[in-house]
Amino acid sequence: SRLTAGDAALHLRRSANRNLMEKGDTVSARILAIPIAAAVFSACGTESGPSAAGPDVVVDTIGDTIVVRTLAGSVWGSEATLVPEQSIGELDGAEEYLFGNIAGIDVDDGRRVHVLDSQSQNVRVFDAEGLHLRTVGRRGEGPGELETAGSVALLPDGRILVQEVLGMVVQVYDPDGRYLEQWTYHADGITLPPKPMTVDKDGQVHVVATRSSSSQFLFEQVVVLGLDGALLTTLDPPGSDFEPPSVEVRFMEPIGGHETAPHPVPLTPRHHWALHPNGHFVTGISSDYRIDVGHEDGVLRIERAFEPVPVSEAERTYHREDVSRGMRVSQPDWEWNGPGIPRTRPPFRGLGTGRDGRIWVTVSTEAHPVENERHDPRNPNSDPMTWQSPLRYDVFEPDGTWLGTVVPPEGFARSPRPVFDGDHVWAVSRDELGVERVVRYRIVVDGGSPAGGDR
Repeated sequence: SRLTAGDAALHLRRSANRNLMEKGDTVSARILAIPIAAAVFSACGTESGPSAAGPDVVVDTIGDTIVVRTLAGSVWGSEATLVPEQSIGELDGAEEYLFGNIAGIDVDDGRRVHVLDSQSQNVRVFDAEGLHLRTVGRRGEGPGELETAGSVALLPDGRILVQEVLGMVVQVYDPDGRYLEQWTYHADGITLPPKPMTVDKDGQVHVVATRSSSSQFLFEQVVVLGLDGALLTTLDPPGSDFEPPSVEVRFMEPIGGHETAPHPVPLTPRHHWALHPNGHFVTGISSDYRIDVGHEDGVLRIERAFEPVPVSEAERTYHREDVSRGMRVSQPDWEWNGPGIPRTRPPFRGLGTGRDGRIWVTVSTEAHPVENERHDPRNPNSDPMTWQSPLRYDVFEPDGTWLGTVVPPEGFARSPRPVFDGDHVWAVSRDELGVERVVRYRIVVDGGSPAGGDR
């Protein structure tokens, strides 16, 4: 298995580091002749991987943190693409295949796909071939009925969880879709979640809420529930106290007792995080390519050399003017009073994890102007153009080995959160008519070679 291979490779690294320390050498090992990727494939029982050379990696140990830094190269050796294998959803047809607004998806070990539609307020379950099996829940206010369903997740025993975001409620159904009970939880902040509900390998349920700090920046808090819905703990992701570079606006009248409020400067570093299947956090502040993966016995830190992505003068001007217009709604005489728009983008802009423990990093790419589909010519604050960056993911094994970069196809949606599992990805795709489908993709390297074996 991939996890077993990762554990084996990590053990090799630790052994190498201990040997270096015993010899009095610096704790830095460059693996060239036998790259880490080779150790991973060897542990899996495979003679060689997709890339013969493999990545050039430096491994350091700092206290309980193992740092894996990729200097060059990757396992795949080139960019990978996502090739569609299956699609669920139609423009016309049976009602169960027509989606209004897909708010969340999850996939179980049997590749059954659970699709939450917020327009119809139900979860539709499809088998591995894309055939509809059952519909769970319906719109209403009674037991097992849904009003503000925002995310869906699956417990290890097959129970289906649906989060009602406004009521701080999780509705619980059995694997066949029969309503069982509801769990209530308490959060100190806004109940509209910035991230969907997740379940770790032990069945602990993580529900995310947002609350304000003393400086009025919003940060996220995780409420952890047990298999019976009981509150286990409340957690703040490491680094959540990071405050991004900002400008400040003064209100004409105090709001909530505050006379001023900060606004983050566009394209400056942010705090990003995700929950790993091991129950720990994956976190990073995007001022550098540095991502921490929590474990029971310490931290695995993933680093990678990168070329900064430039920001054009036209895009810098756009963001400056866009922020200024918004600020002048509250303060008509507002002038820029903070750091300028940077000339390069942060190395990454999002973090995710796979069911198999892989780390998916949404990397920054160069933006280009596109027509704003939501432009309202009657609104002076509405721009006819906006800027978009192509979506790219860097994919790392659980042990920090950089596999390579995945390039999603046209229509691939970053939200709702895709499901990553080994060499497959389930995600929402939207066509030119706005029709939503759930598509299962396979990662393919060099236009035809699978990225790995089926799992």
